[in-house]
Amino acid sequence: MRKRRNRNAQPTVPAPILTAVIESLDQEGRGVAHVDGKTIFIDGGLPNEKVTFQSHYIKPSYEIANVVDVLKQSNLRVTPRCRHFGKCGGCKLQHLDFTGQVATKQRLLESDLWHIGKVKPVNMLPALYGPTWGYRHKARLSVKYVEKKQRVLVGFNEKGTRFVADMDSCEVLRPEVSALIAPLQSLILQLSIRDKLPQIELAVGEAVVVDGVAKPVIVLILRIMDVLTAQDESLLKQFADAHHIQIWTQTKGPDTIKPFYPLTGPALQYNLNEFNLTYPFKPNEFTQVNPQINQVMIRRAIQLLNPQPGEKIADFFCGIGNFTLPIARSGAQVLGLEGLANLVDRANESAALNQLQGNTEFGVADLFKMTPEALTSLGHFDKWLVDPPRDGAFELIKSLELENSPKCIVYVSCNPATLARDAGVLVNDKGYKLSAAGVINMFPHTSHVESIALFEL
Repeated sequence: MRKRRNRNAQPTVPAPILTAVIESLDQEGRGVAHVDGKTIFIDGGLPNEKVTFQSHYIKPSYEIANVVDVLKQSNLRVTPRCRHFGKCGGCKLQHLDFTGQVATKQRLLESDLWHIGKVKPVNMLPALYGPTWGYRHKARLSVKYVEKKQRVLVGFNEKGTRFVADMDSCEVLRPEVSALIAPLQSLILQLSIRDKLPQIELAVGEAVVVDGVAKPVIVLILRIMDVLTAQDESLLKQFADAHHIQIWTQTKGPDTIKPFYPLTGPALQYNLNEFNLTYPFKPNEFTQVNPQINQVMIRRAIQLLNPQPGEKIADFFCGIGNFTLPIARSGAQVLGLEGLANLVDRANESAALNQLQGNTEFGVADLFKMTPEALTSLGHFDKWLVDPPRDGAFELIKSLELENSPKCIVYVSCNPATLARDAGVLVNDKGYKLSAAGVINMFPHTSHVESIALFEL
């Protein structure tokens, strides 16, 4: 009988420690080197550094390794601020100077546009910056009860594993939330369901004044897999009161998310002061994790789109109307389409709250199944704004027909590879010019690349 080939790429004995010079960074923030013609992805290495490394994942054409020692250091290497760096998998680029992080992301965007889409922007836009620490207003934390140690871990996963990192703070979370990690570990350890609470989702909204002091609205959604006892409920209420937060619970799917305590706390919302807009939102609904850079991003999108009174503009993948309402402030007529009905409901709520129902319309549509016929049925639009998830907007872009094409498209992307793919279609098949593109550093210290591009006929 023929033996099945062992596909396990983990070396059976420790790999040798070798030396390499890092050439560049890949899309995951790893150093890229070549040794004897083989590509080595080295976690912890920076461009132009000479390092020793040891591989932990070996394939015929490539290996994945960790830095053992830095023999020649880059002048862009800095000391990571977070003491959990290297163990926590949340921020891989803290050892790279902030300006180096942004430059790396800009190069990755340009590389993907050319190598995937075969397009080059006429102009590269200056990168958009924001706060580098304490910027995250939304996150999903894992929870693990370690019975042998009688401890509870709350945090992000360890680098390269599904284990929860042993951490008591997080430098990129809003400070008030970071300060809750250790108290949450103590609280959950006291609960009867300590081993049936795998996740905490958090959201932070605009500050409200309580007893003369402005405090952010903080909501924690506890994913609970069993029934709370009376003692559990008492402990949770005490915790909420002591830390001035709201606790919600989720027992099954998203439709089971509901407030637990207090039942009448202030609602989550964020403001776009430049456009005099307020957006209420539920803690599990999608909003940008970095509200400061969100404001800068919207400003640039509006500058590129340049909406005018009377124009008809489409906002595809509109969410809760993050771009739709600022566009509507110009006096343009805006149609926002989104795949999730609850987000459309919230968009309508925000339009009413901001008195923009007269020039906004929202609808539910599966934009990943768009066809030329369905797109034509929406009518002609002067301009588009497209802000898709990581999968991009391929079917939407393919459905464009010349006689129905908008004169410009502003494309906001959270994945440079799918932006590049879609840009290739727009430029090489649909006749658009890629007038400008640039990165938005929405997630400092991570390899995540957010970007914006302008296409014009």
